[in-house]
Amino acid sequence: MLIQMFALLALPRETAAFTIDATKQMPISPYVYGANNVDWDKMQVPFPLARQGGNRLTAYNWETNASNAGNDWHHQNDGYLGESNEPGWTVRTYMQPAQAHDAAVLVTVPCAGHVAADKKGDGDVNQTPDYINVRFKVSLPKKPGKLVYPPDPNDKFVYEDEFVAWLEKTKSPKTPVFFSLDNEPDLWGSTHQRIWPKNPTYAQIIENNATYASAIKDVAPKATIFGPANYGWNGFRTFQNAPDGQGRDFLDVYLAAMRDAEKAKGRRLLDVLDIHWYPEARGDGVRICEGVDKPGTPLARIQAPRSLWDPTYVEDSWIAQSLGKKPIALIPGILRQIDKNYPGTRFAITEYNYGGGKVISGAIAQADVLGIFGRYGLFAACNWGVSGQDTAELAGYRAFLNYDGKGSRFGNLGLSVSGEQAESNSAYAALDSKDHSRLTVVVINKTNQPMPANLNFRGFKPTKASAYAITANDNFRAIIATVSVTNGRVAYTAPPLSVATLEIRE
Repeated sequence: MLIQMFALLALPRETAAFTIDATKQMPISPYVYGANNVDWDKMQVPFPLARQGGNRLTAYNWETNASNAGNDWHHQNDGYLGESNEPGWTVRTYMQPAQAHDAAVLVTVPCAGHVAADKKGDGDVNQTPDYINVRFKVSLPKKPGKLVYPPDPNDKFVYEDEFVAWLEKTKSPKTPVFFSLDNEPDLWGSTHQRIWPKNPTYAQIIENNATYASAIKDVAPKATIFGPANYGWNGFRTFQNAPDGQGRDFLDVYLAAMRDAEKAKGRRLLDVLDIHWYPEARGDGVRICEGVDKPGTPLARIQAPRSLWDPTYVEDSWIAQSLGKKPIALIPGILRQIDKNYPGTRFAITEYNYGGGKVISGAIAQADVLGIFGRYGLFAACNWGVSGQDTAELAGYRAFLNYDGKGSRFGNLGLSVSGEQAESNSAYAALDSKDHSRLTVVVINKTNQPMPANLNFRGFKPTKASAYAITANDNFRAIIATVSVTNGRVAYTAPPLSVATLEIRE
């Protein structure tokens, strides 16, 4: 397959012909362009959503900012998330800069039942006799008495509704603050085995999420709650082989249970179904999101976003093998599960990464993924691991968030596009809801040859256009490219292996 793919990429391409229908519009959520653990100074991208998540937040004690590393670092308690004892310091100092940059924030609410009691940094807490009572505090969803700030750091309990109530008073009204029901509970039995010696079951996590979500809504009735933040394929299919799964798909069971919880409580508890997706696709035996690329790895990375939607594409991965070498088509499948079990629930992928942070295949995959998320109506998505050094991945973001270096963004009303050839190109189009005379198109050339492209339109009459192209040159900074408009048709030749944003005006 890799040989065939290389041959495909090497062949000169015929002129691509895209038809963009401006009469069919669907809102694109701004939150699909999010990232985890954003460093605003180094990344220089105007992310509309910043998630504060990861393993460290599961045992985060908001009263003192102590946390437990889990199996990421010897299961030790320490001050990694903040040496300050100011209650909520870790979250406040992340939330406020994000909101100052006009970003919404997704905050993790610990739900595992215990949080770190100290910052000793002395290795595995299990070396302490009765460590669960000595090195941890009981974390409860709801406080029986009055909520106060500052909380009492000397009692035996930490209350998560008190944490949320404080956040509601601390946040700026400028942008939303959302809440996540912890992080990857399907792996607690390994990641956080000191507080969950065995992974939760279906029944346990459903009861847990319903209880914590109800406590959050008690103090923040308008809160948008994400859950259950499954770690990956086997998590959201079997909840990591939970013993009470009995062959049932976890997401089907979870969604139906949260629907029933809404009926019982008289209010919605889960607003956004949340999963994590780290592709298992391989090229030349190397997984695309980890390791050092071999010659076939970039080719696999460029094609891997197709597994999010394409009913004809079979990637090289254990997941595809487990399906009988059939397509994954992840997003349409999960959207069908939502429609079947809990209609009206929104969908998010709050951790993902396609690798290639410093190579053009990474820019292409990142841009393609963002286009797919918008096209299929996701509510939110956040890359995990992208940093200020990942110039290619950040360029993929800028194709949508700042394509001209002057703050111009891709439109927020997605349009239907026909004529794409998924192996060799992608095209995503949108109108600006505030200016319907401005239409933007992201054109991706997945081949290593120039790709002439003609763009035709329905319901839109272009008169002028400009183009900004990203290649492996100029440290992945966009350069102005040649584009022409003739008789209502836009003509553009995409450089080899490139991402370009076209701004077209009537």
